[in-house]
Amino acid sequence: MEDVFLGLGVFTIAVLYGAVGHGGASGYIAVMTLCDVAPTEIKPIALVLNIGVAGLGAWQFWRSGVMSWRLLGWVSVLAVPMAFLGGYVTLPIPVLKKLLGLVLGLSAVRFWVRPRIEEREPIFPLLPTLVLSGGAIGWVAGLTGTGGGIFLTPLMLELHWAKTKTVSAVSAGFIFLNSIAGLMGSWRSGAMLPGMTGELLLAAMLGGAIGSYWGAWRLSDLAIKRVLGGVLAIAGMKLLLG
Repeated sequence: MEDVFLGLGVFTIAVLYGAVGHGGASGYIAVMTLCDVAPTEIKPIALVLNIGVAGLGAWQFWRSGVMSWRLLGWVSVLAVPMAFLGGYVTLPIPVLKKLLGLVLGLSAVRFWVRPRIEEREPIFPLLPTLVLSGGAIGWVAGLTGTGGGIFLTPLMLELHWAKTKTVSAVSAGFIFLNSIAGLMGSWRSGAMLPGMTGELLLAAMLGGAIGSYWGAWRLSDLAIKRVLGGVLAIAGMKLLLG
């Protein structure tokens, strides 16, 4: 029954997170923790699932014509090596997790209380701001075993770097690249993937295919912000309680 719960949990999280261009790592980590997966196995499994779901999301949002390769390229240029370094490091980071959990919780409230903020004309940020922000998020993503989208998406929306669906598209690509780098760093530190990874990846890919299709083609900007609020709330609670 525990294996069934784990598979269903991964599938459900992939649907929810995939709809907003996220990979779902923070949700997978929570479910695997509840199912008593070995702590040393959780981070690499979450990154593998992230790669599959975020890759599907980036493809779907690209097909719908909302991807900004310029924004993705600059925000990822420092993030990817920093995610590798963060993935290589294994540290007890309870204070960092609590702080990030609080930030995500406040972001979640904002997207539920005031989701109808007008879609302003995007303001492309200064390149140093974009590169350094991406690098900082990449480092945190590698440390926590996530792709960084839960931090990048609210930042881009609040600062109006792009419209909502473009933000989701860029986040998906960002998570895909960071998760690959983080997984490589994790492997370099000696982490191994258990045998159940394949089954969990299949469940995540099925959920991600459904979620990313709805996010890219069916959901309105308002609906995406509502779902994003739920995603951030889940991620924030995981970090605060984990």
